[in-house]
Amino acid sequence: MADNPIAPLPVEALRAQFPVLAQSIHGQPLAYLDNAATTQTPLAVQQAQLDFERQDRANIHRGVHTLSQRATDAFEQARATLKQFIGAQAEHELVFTSGTTEALNLVAQGLWAAGPGQAWLRPGDRIIVSGLEHHANLLPWQQAARQSGAELAILKPDGAGRLHACDLAALLTPRTRVFALTTCANASGERPPYEALLAQAAQAGALTVLDAAQAVAHDTPVLARLDCDFLAFSGHKMYGPMGTGVLAGRRSALARLHPLRLGGDMVESVQWHTARFAGLPARLEGGTPNVAGAVGLAAAARFIDATGRAAIDAHVRALRALALQGLQGIPGITVLAPHATQAGLVSFVARGVHPHDIGTLLDERGIAVRTGHHCAQPLLEHLGLGPTTRASFALYNTEDEVRRLVQAVARAMEVLQ
Repeated sequence: MADNPIAPLPVEALRAQFPVLAQSIHGQPLAYLDNAATTQTPLAVQQAQLDFERQDRANIHRGVHTLSQRATDAFEQARATLKQFIGAQAEHELVFTSGTTEALNLVAQGLWAAGPGQAWLRPGDRIIVSGLEHHANLLPWQQAARQSGAELAILKPDGAGRLHACDLAALLTPRTRVFALTTCANASGERPPYEALLAQAAQAGALTVLDAAQAVAHDTPVLARLDCDFLAFSGHKMYGPMGTGVLAGRRSALARLHPLRLGGDMVESVQWHTARFAGLPARLEGGTPNVAGAVGLAAAARFIDATGRAAIDAHVRALRALALQGLQGIPGITVLAPHATQAGLVSFVARGVHPHDIGTLLDERGIAVRTGHHCAQPLLEHLGLGPTTRASFALYNTEDEVRRLVQAVARAMEVLQ
């Protein structure tokens, strides 16, 4: 039986739910193409947060009064919604964080912070990190290696930016304790075969860490289908609030993490000189959480599901393909990872032209893109490149905006060369 066709997104109706898009920049309609950095939030997310602030705002878990109980219910319902969104099962738990960066730091630091003889990471162990990573999935592992005495090894991509299982096999040893990988390189758009690579590392006995920040909005990983111990993502990449995020994973793996934020609500009992930490997820959520943010993040997950994950994914891939076709036709433009058809972004370099100059000229035409190293300097240097210009797409972007992008880049090349 043939698969049911995916209905196209009602883009104009969706755009009406994002008031920020209905503005002009330098006299031109805004074309917001910086979604890999931060997506905009729909009215449903804004309303969910506003309703909480107006009706239920109180501290959670600590009060017997009605507002505290309602706030607690809202927070825990948000957790349940997000667990369902990522396909978590009974073996999994979900911890709220401020974003992917905090989540990855929580893992990397938590694996060594218990100290000698107690920590998961010990001298002589090996940590393998993919060469595609955002700095947030590299710097914490550099520090973890220094603090624990472990060795940091890099799974480097080939000249086209691809990762290969044979190269990972060459790095895996009996002392490999961690393998960290992204679902999509934010600097190039490369979508590694993370499912197979995670399984390969897990079979070798490593804890596996997946940065899902760039996939969560349109190609959400399903946790139950992966050999994944830790999964991290951010709310602001998936139409949710800034300052929100998730660390999810196997309860057995999360239990290995030494708590880093010590204080209220993460302990069962405290004496003058000792304390007993609470169970998961509380032991990793010390202090007053961003409850309104969690509510908004759950609303974003519901918004994505109501819109249709497959339809969103097909839409952003089509926009990426259109941008790729147009940019490749401009003399002097080289697109990174043109083969990465599953990406929602396109990153390119311009011969003899600095990306900041391109970005400035695009902004004059109302087009918002990202320029620079995209917090992935080692990858770009490995590929023999400097900073790039990156356009990234969301469910509210249109083909007309992509055509405007291509035309504006072509004009910028004429002006700047």
